[in-house]
Amino acid sequence: MFRSKYFLFAIITFIAYGLLLPFTGFYWDDLPFAWIAKFLGPAEFVPAFLPFRPFLGPIFYVTTSLIPPVPLYWQIFALVIRFLLGISAWWMFRQIFPHKKNIAFIAALLMLIFPGYSQHWVALTHINQELIPFIFYLLSFGFTFKALRTQKITDTIIALLLQICGIFPTEYFFGIEGLRFLFLFFFFQENFLERLKKSLKIFFPYLLIWILNAAWLFYYYKFGPYNSYEVTATQSPNIIFFLTQALDAIWKTGFYIWIQSLVLTLSSIPAPASLLTLGLVIVSFASLWLILIRSLTAEDGGESNAVSLIIIGLIGILLGRLPSLAANLPLTLQSSYDRFMISMMIGGSLFIIGMIELIFKNQKTKIVIFSALIALGIGQQFFNANIFRRDWLKQGEIYWQMAWRMPALQPNTVLLTHQMPIDYETDLSFTAPINWMYAPNYERSNLPYIFLYTEKRIGGSTLPSLEKGVEIYYPYRTVDFRSSTSNAVVIYMPQHGCLRVLDSKRGDEEIYSREPSVLTDAIHLSDVSRIIPNPQTFAVAPFFSDPEHEWCYYFAKAELAQQQEDYQQVIALGNEAISLGFTPEDLNEWLIFVDAYIKTDDVESAEELSNEILREDARIRRGVCTVWEQNQGSGQVGGAEDFKSVLLSLGCNHDECLTH
Repeated sequence: MFRSKYFLFAIITFIAYGLLLPFTGFYWDDLPFAWIAKFLGPAEFVPAFLPFRPFLGPIFYVTTSLIPPVPLYWQIFALVIRFLLGISAWWMFRQIFPHKKNIAFIAALLMLIFPGYSQHWVALTHINQELIPFIFYLLSFGFTFKALRTQKITDTIIALLLQICGIFPTEYFFGIEGLRFLFLFFFFQENFLERLKKSLKIFFPYLLIWILNAAWLFYYYKFGPYNSYEVTATQSPNIIFFLTQALDAIWKTGFYIWIQSLVLTLSSIPAPASLLTLGLVIVSFASLWLILIRSLTAEDGGESNAVSLIIIGLIGILLGRLPSLAANLPLTLQSSYDRFMISMMIGGSLFIIGMIELIFKNQKTKIVIFSALIALGIGQQFFNANIFRRDWLKQGEIYWQMAWRMPALQPNTVLLTHQMPIDYETDLSFTAPINWMYAPNYERSNLPYIFLYTEKRIGGSTLPSLEKGVEIYYPYRTVDFRSSTSNAVVIYMPQHGCLRVLDSKRGDEEIYSREPSVLTDAIHLSDVSRIIPNPQTFAVAPFFSDPEHEWCYYFAKAELAQQQEDYQQVIALGNEAISLGFTPEDLNEWLIFVDAYIKTDDVESAEELSNEILREDARIRRGVCTVWEQNQGSGQVGGAEDFKSVLLSLGCNHDECLTH
């Protein structure tokens, strides 16, 4: 029986997290952590975490010493760790509920697929930061209750050591220590006072470690080198705020997340990912029902204790929310903030089991509902996996388009944009692969390159203003970046279109004037001479093989040729792309070809292409007119009267351009 249940854990783990595993990669802080592991070495994580979570450094050191910074390896490792988390939870619940084998098994399965936590695929970060310490904590709970049966001091010592390993690396689990006391209180069967006395006696050594951790955190936040989130919630206590946050946590963790996959998929029908998710939910439900109806038909002994499960679950949810609430951070689902759900897994799983045990008395009905919940969790995690798959695919497009357009960059270059059309990376996340690309032989020194979002950084200490000559300094973990705004290249990548380098000399402030000012105000800083068109070693996107060369490849190469004033090459690249059936999503991308036709005296082709663009979308008129006006007086368009005639035929009088 146990072997088959272990096998079920393995199968569910693979179906929920492994189906799209080869197509996922690195995200968020994975990228800088992978860069550190490759270029600075695993030992660098110890000083790198001193200003943040100093006890995490050794965990990162061990795992990155064993596993190279290769996305596939880390995704496989995440699958193994997730399986171990489920098994650890099952063992823990069997120790806590020795006579409730069904509840222990179902609670562990719910934790295995817990649908509120979507960060599994941010593997290098969250395995080390959360999952490994959480496994330590689960095992610590389990050994506490094992010690009650064996009466061995060694089991208690193991539980205390595991508690230290779980609570000190990260503050995420600071609140859930209270669950140990609740489990103890409901474990004993005596009257209230006797249960309280026994629970406090056993809990006391764990309480001392918790107090030690609390004192450490207080010192570290107030007087130590801590440099991350501030503890803000206690500075202006507001009962209404705390009450609404508590209700929000209970609603999301206790109820909404369990049906979240239905909400997300049904709202996006008939998208293929939604249909696949629903299909997986249906197949998983049918399979689980057949399995559980055979293995859980016998009732657990004694009373169901539904009320105690609900109480433990509710308090567990609130205790798990405490650390993120103290930092005044939101509990937002389907975002990086749902990582805080990991400390609410125990509470959320027990709460929903308690509610089902309270409402439904028929065992077969309960099995149907539990099967449905687990299946919905599997579907939710598959849905999440597909989101990360798309993100990884988009990352590859971005890195390769950078490499095509900017084959090499002068050191100390600042790449600026307002934002990128991608959800799971920040500017500092991108900084790591950019350095990987452009400095593949990096050895410890100042960081050669940095990528900054003006939308986020402008006015701050990193990017005080968008004036030329402004110093830029950023400590990137254990290395520093030092340069100035005079060494910037401004890039832009729309949601639908290709990456491009912006240049004042091309009139890009006017062409992209409808974009946010945090982008257009930076264009005057863009120094395209920092791009090295023909280097000895060309940049190569890390992690990704060279994709098929479609429109964005030809556009990037054409824009690079335009930078070198090789306009015949620009035209040749455009013609080749068109002959292969490629066209742009963003009509602005035609403008460099209009410019090339003008500069090679092929005014007829330039005018024809301009009219084609305008027929497709008149809103592009501002860009078309800007290109023609940039070439006014350059000698390529006959006389002044001829030039004026072309402008009029294109509708490029000043007032009309302003309205488009």
